[in-house]
Amino acid sequence: MVKLTVNGRPHAVEAEPETPLLFVLRDTLGLSGTKYGCGIGQCGACTVLLDGQTTRSCQIPLESVGTQSITTIEAIEQDPVGAKVVAAWIGIEVPQCGYCQSGQVMAATGLLKGTPKPTEDDIASAMTNLCRCGTYNAIAAAVRQAAA
Repeated sequence: MVKLTVNGRPHAVEAEPETPLLFVLRDTLGLSGTKYGCGIGQCGACTVLLDGQTTRSCQIPLESVGTQSITTIEAIEQDPVGAKVVAAWIGIEVPQCGYCQSGQVMAATGLLKGTPKPTEDDIASAMTNLCRCGTYNAIAAAVRQAAA
């Protein structure tokens, strides 16, 4: 039995210690907003916040989470920074297909929590998640708007 804090709520889950956090979130806890993309930590669709830091949940085994607080897209609007990011995403109409967008929102929130007034280089360095639809310009614009 592993104890986790996800979106401010305690959970006790039965899973192997090496199980990727992504599968615990989706399959055990039913939090399907965090997406499976590549499974190798490259695309960013599985991005969550671990103690406020962006983390590719497909790459972190359950045993590595420890007492860190996990935030998923389902609760991101409870965070003031996350709420600003979501508002910017909606206002600019960033998504097309939407599959990558939960990871993009999480990455943007992580960036702005650590760097409230990012430079263009900060945005380019932090926003490395893949978007098949190519909404990168809209993503950067939404990050700038959320930071304003």
